[in-house]
Amino acid sequence: MDIQKQIRCCMENLFEAVSLNDTITLKNRIVMAPLTRCMTGPDLVPTQAMADYYGRRAETGLIISEGAIIRPDGQGLPNTPGLYTQAQIEGWKKVTAAVHKNGGKIFAQLWHTGRAAHAHFFEEQHTIAPSAVQLEGTVPRMRHLQYAMPKAATTDDITQLINDYRQAAQNAMEAGFDGVEIHGANGYLLDQFLHYSSNIRQDQFGGSPENMIRFPLAVVDAVIKQIGHQRTALRLSPGAYVNMEGDARDRNVFDLLLSQLESRQLAYLHLGIFDNSLTFDYLGGRATEYLRANYSQTLIGVGSYSAEAGSQAIANNEFDLLAIGRPLIANPDYVAKLKAKQPLTPYSDEMLMELV
Repeated sequence: MDIQKQIRCCMENLFEAVSLNDTITLKNRIVMAPLTRCMTGPDLVPTQAMADYYGRRAETGLIISEGAIIRPDGQGLPNTPGLYTQAQIEGWKKVTAAVHKNGGKIFAQLWHTGRAAHAHFFEEQHTIAPSAVQLEGTVPRMRHLQYAMPKAATTDDITQLINDYRQAAQNAMEAGFDGVEIHGANGYLLDQFLHYSSNIRQDQFGGSPENMIRFPLAVVDAVIKQIGHQRTALRLSPGAYVNMEGDARDRNVFDLLLSQLESRQLAYLHLGIFDNSLTFDYLGGRATEYLRANYSQTLIGVGSYSAEAGSQAIANNEFDLLAIGRPLIANPDYVAKLKAKQPLTPYSDEMLMELV
């Protein structure tokens, strides 16, 4: 058998059903990655067009929604959906109903951008972050907006944020989601607490691995208490690669966090990275390899994988589920095309401007 036929044969593992736990079973191992589309209506309410968009992709085993902002000062891009008002919940109900009608499952990604937020979008004067460390650059899609110096979160702020994540998880359940993925990756709020370059605190939330994981772990525990561990997942970026500078000490933070997460029995852990070929000296190689070596439960791999490469990685036990991003923008019928061995429509950036 030549190598191409062998790869095609191995792709059958992508279509296997898999149980995340005794509550949630997925019909295949293909996950729609969270994809920021900036297509909400007024007041950040999801639209019927968004419902149609997600519904067309329900043949994937699991859809992870684009990031849903847990409160107004979490917004860092224009027209990103919220999950903190009743109108937003009602809008999301249309999305989840469309996915469920077509036999799919969908998790809400709970999002606060931290120092990557911008006061242009909300009434507060300052953005909030673990420390007063400014992010360089400008807001995506709004290049005229420079990032500002954030306010270091107080202990009371952190207590409120934990409650806001908890409430957002409850809102997601009301909206009909099958679970939530807490966004702790990609240089956003929770990730900012986990890296030394963005967390320079010297209180109970910074200065040591034990302190740096305290807030993110409290968020995970609050969400689990509210909706159950079976419906709670987490995305992490142990390798600093976007809006963050790496620090060799970060390894100790993630070593400790992953050891603590083992006992939480999450629905899954999801790597946050755009290109999984990236290597990190302090992780000893690729972030996927680091996670698999330090976390024994369900992992979602991501990072510009083709279906063939992702299938082989699953066969090699590098991860358990494969998240696909841009190809699912270009191919709503991605799973059907893979099964029929049909060519995929190539992705192009112009596709970001339409919900197809």
